[in-house]
Amino acid sequence: MLTILFDGIAYGMLLFILALGLAVTMGLMNFINLAHGAFAMVGGYITVLLMQHYGVPFLACLPLAFVGAGLLGAVLERTLYRPLYRRPHLDQVLFSIGLTFMAVAAVDYFVGSTQQIVQLPAWLRGRTEIGDGAWTLGMGHYRLFIIAVCAALTIVLQYVLSSTRFGSRLRASVDDQRVAAGLGINVNVVFLATFAFGSGLAGLGGALGAEVLGLDPQFPLKFMIYFLIVVAVGGTSSITGPLLAALLLGIADVAGKYYIPKLGAFIVYTLMIVILIWRPQGLFVRQGGKA
Repeated sequence: MLTILFDGIAYGMLLFILALGLAVTMGLMNFINLAHGAFAMVGGYITVLLMQHYGVPFLACLPLAFVGAGLLGAVLERTLYRPLYRRPHLDQVLFSIGLTFMAVAAVDYFVGSTQQIVQLPAWLRGRTEIGDGAWTLGMGHYRLFIIAVCAALTIVLQYVLSSTRFGSRLRASVDDQRVAAGLGINVNVVFLATFAFGSGLAGLGGALGAEVLGLDPQFPLKFMIYFLIVVAVGGTSSITGPLLAALLLGIADVAGKYYIPKLGAFIVYTLMIVILIWRPQGLFVRQGGKA
């Protein structure tokens, strides 16, 4: 039981990092980017290709995946996404889902459709067990590593958004771009940096999740619904909501597949429906409840 809880928390933390960039672009930039999973796939493939073809250590690949996906996000934000900020949400959805299918086709053509394998370092492949009987806690070293990395990123991001000048400039730019520009804030640069950072987080999540979730060209489509559930259930007014939603989703998914494998993802969707009936705006909303 404790092992299932531990694995569910690790899975939830991984989903949180993967979906966080989508929560930022939807909640803070008011842009629906369904191509978010493609940036995660880019980070995963950067890690796999660097390790397989150039012998780059796994830990060194993680920041490279973040930077690579972030740079790609910056280029696409400047060239393709920016003209769509003021367009209707339907246009944004159609554009980003089309970009996702293009990314899937490109990776399938250039890399192939086979499942990619990540060879973790020996110290991340072990497992430690505490206790005995039904209350045995089996902690996979790699899942413990995922929890530690994601927890550290969560703390840093919460500090950046709530306690730094950049965070206040971002919130001001979202609330009223004209007033923010009149106060000397370069709104385009703020949005560019935010989009690039969110894309980089997705790339890092893809690199971390390649061993746990699997990696193939269909990755953005397979996990798109999970990213949307995290954002819809958690809300987009803070990162606390998506974090809690991702943990609930991860624990429910792991426990459901272990105890009731025939139902599969049905438990996750049932949980989502119940929460959204109870809290239509998500678990956390801004003061006034209109987020």
